[in-house]
Amino acid sequence: MIVDERVLREDFVPSEVVHRHDEVNLLSETLEPLLDDRRADPAFCFGPTGVGKTCIARYTLAQLREQNPDVRVAYVNCWQEYTRFRVLYSVLEAVGRTADIHRSSPKDELFDRLRETDDRPVVAILDEVDQLEETAALYDLYRLGHISLILIANREEELFASFDDRVRSRLRAGTRVRFDRYGTDELVAILAERADKALEPEAVSDDQLRRIADAASGDARVGIGILRSAARRGTQQGRESVSDAGLEAAIPDARTAIRRKTVEGLIEHQRVLYDIIADGGEIEPGELYDAYETRVDDPKTNRMLRNYLTKMVHYDLIEAVGERRGRTYRVVDDEAVDYG
Repeated sequence: MIVDERVLREDFVPSEVVHRHDEVNLLSETLEPLLDDRRADPAFCFGPTGVGKTCIARYTLAQLREQNPDVRVAYVNCWQEYTRFRVLYSVLEAVGRTADIHRSSPKDELFDRLRETDDRPVVAILDEVDQLEETAALYDLYRLGHISLILIANREEELFASFDDRVRSRLRAGTRVRFDRYGTDELVAILAERADKALEPEAVSDDQLRRIADAASGDARVGIGILRSAARRGTQQGRESVSDAGLEAAIPDARTAIRRKTVEGLIEHQRVLYDIIADGGEIEPGELYDAYETRVDDPKTNRMLRNYLTKMVHYDLIEAVGERRGRTYRVVDDEAVDYG
C-alpha cells in the first residue's frame, strides 16, 4: 500500500505546498535581499503546533536556493540545542566548520569561527526558539552581518518575554508571519496530496481523509500521523487499502505515538516537571516547584519553569486547569504517563 513512506514523515518538505500561499509570499519577500547577497531582516513564524511553520520555512528557503545556490541554510531545533554553545555549534556544523571544535571550546571561539564564514550568506532557522535557555546565542547571530534569522515559536508575547533587553531591541522590528489552524477542507487537501505521493492509488478514500482531518482538529502533524499509522496497519494486514476499522484504531495510536515522541524529547528539567505532574495526577504550582527542587541539583528559576510548563501545554502534554492562584497542572492523557 505504501510506495514512498518518506512523504508521510513529519519533516518531509513537499515540492509544492497546498495552502499557506500568503505566508510563503510574505516570508519570500522578507528573504528577497538574499538574492542580491544582502542580509534579510529577521523573520518570525508564529502559531500553534501542526500548522506548517517549519515546513513553510524550509520550503521557502528551498525555493530561494534554486535562485541563489550560494545561500547556506542551518536548521537548529532548539528543543534539543537549547544552549548558546549548542546553537553556535549547530550553525557551524551546517556550514562545515566544526573541525577541531570540542565541547570544552570557548563559546567566543565558536563565534569567531562563525565570523570567518562570511564568504557566503547563511540563513539560520531556529525552530522552537522559545526553548532557548540562553538567548545570548541570538545576539551572537544577529551581530554577524552575513547571517539572516528565521525564528519559529508558538506565541510572540511569550517569546519576547524571554529575551533580554539587547536581544529584544534588535529583533523587535522583524517580520511576523502568523499561522492559524488549518480548516478541515485545507487539511483534507494536504492529506490528499500526501496520500497521492505516498500510497497506491485509491488506498484511502475521500471520506476517510475527511474523517482523519476531523480527528486532527486542524493539526497537520496529527493528521499526517493518523494517515501514516492507518497505512502501516493496513500494509501489515496485507490490505490494498485502508479499512474503516484500521482508521479508527489509527487515530488514538497516532496521537499516542506523537505524544510519546514529544515526551522523549523533553529536556532534563522539563522531564522532571512532567514526571512529577504525571505521578501526582493533578498538582498546584507551589507544590510542583517544591517537588522539582528536591529532584534536581541546579534548579532553574520560577520564570524558566513557567516557560517550560507553557511549552508543554502548547504541545498537549499537560493542561493547566483554572486561573492564576487556583491553577493546577495535570497530564493530558493517562497513556502518556509510562513513557520510560
